[in-house]
Amino acid sequence: MSDTEYRLLTSAEIDEAVKKLGESWTIKDGKLYRKFVFADFVEAVGFMMKIAVEAEKMNHHPEWFNVYNVLEVWLTTHDLGGISTYDVKLAEKINERLGG
Repeated sequence: MSDTEYRLLTSAEIDEAVKKLGESWTIKDGKLYRKFVFADFVEAVGFMMKIAVEAEKMNHHPEWFNVYNVLEVWLTTHDLGGISTYDVKLAEKINERLGG
């Protein structure tokens, strides 16, 4: 998938993407979904800020929900009406940031 490619994914492509992203990513309510549990609130919000920077660079913003040390993230492309190449790309960046 090229950096400029912006399109909806087929069901088969979504299944393949979820496998590549790792077992922590699933499909929930028709969106890419992952739940994170951090040591505390500061760690959770710090991680959210790292993702916010990446999301802003892409102009592709996650749906997320945070309570104390728990962060839930849903990725979908509203203007395309489903999961797109950008959702997978942002999920990959989230995985990278988690490891780094």
